[in-house]
Amino acid sequence: MLILVINPGSTSTKVAVFRDRERQFVTSIAHTPEELAPFEDFTDQEEFRYLHIVKTLVQAGYGDARFDAVIGRGSLAKPVEGGVYTVNEQMLDDARHAVDRHACDLGCILARRFSLESPDSLCLIADPGSVDELNDYARITGSPLMPHYCIWHALNQRAIARRYAAETSRRYEDMNLIICHMGGGISIAAHDHGRAVDVNNALNGDGPFSPERAGTLPAGTLVDLCYSGRYTRAEWQRRIAGMAGMSAHLGTNDMREALRRIDAGDEHARLIVDAMLYHTAKAIAAHGATLCGKVDAIIITGGMAHAPYVIKKLSERLDWLAPLVVYPGEDEMRALAENALAVLTGDMIAKPY
Repeated sequence: MLILVINPGSTSTKVAVFRDRERQFVTSIAHTPEELAPFEDFTDQEEFRYLHIVKTLVQAGYGDARFDAVIGRGSLAKPVEGGVYTVNEQMLDDARHAVDRHACDLGCILARRFSLESPDSLCLIADPGSVDELNDYARITGSPLMPHYCIWHALNQRAIARRYAAETSRRYEDMNLIICHMGGGISIAAHDHGRAVDVNNALNGDGPFSPERAGTLPAGTLVDLCYSGRYTRAEWQRRIAGMAGMSAHLGTNDMREALRRIDAGDEHARLIVDAMLYHTAKAIAAHGATLCGKVDAIIITGGMAHAPYVIKKLSERLDWLAPLVVYPGEDEMRALAENALAVLTGDMIAKPY
């Protein structure tokens, strides 16, 4: 089974080709700020990114390939249950008009373009960042006007959960796990027997602050600043996601750079990084209550999990709760490909959107 995987990011488009479970080709197409500047919205970049992917596939020898499935990264269009979904016209329309804008909204759009070029190919997405399986308590906030909703690293978290389950000869659906994905944003989910029953909104101001995102902010101060006239709405959005968190404090969103500063004796960098890890550990520990203290493992994943300093600081605060397991980085391309293959082989049924 030949599978094409497309994963659009803010400044790149990752493309991979799998033959069953074997990855035959993978690359990341970089897009400069100058190239992206003419486009007002991510979805306006469709043709631009499509042509780049076509050129890349031709150069890699897949210009005339007929794919059995094309799978894209899911959009943030609306809350859905976890799983694999067939791309249809409603999904494409929702992606183009999503409230929470992100480059991932292009995933299903680009996947459809390429699936139309391979007769009888499946066109799919899997576990988008808008997966919502929250329990009823988790949805309630202190204001009926602002119910809680989640945006998180659903694809990587579920893939890592299944990997850990397989390596320990258990089923994901039989375990309670707390999984923390640490990248530009930090998402922390309580997985209760195969369902993520509580998870923060890792994009729009909820949970611990991260290299690029503000996390939960003091509400009263936020309201005062919003009405101060000092910032536009767009500027505030960037100060919540993008120019926020560690980046706002240290002028960098690169954890490697922050750790280099710490090694060089920068005590302010140490304070900010330690504060981020403190709030992350606190949020992870809170899910001990979500799962009534019955936690099989705490799993740390994402790019920051490569750093021994990060794992040491988290372990100091969390070892009492459950075993800490580390899976550095992420492999969303493989996770997408394996979801597509499961549908092709009949091991999984694609849900209607």
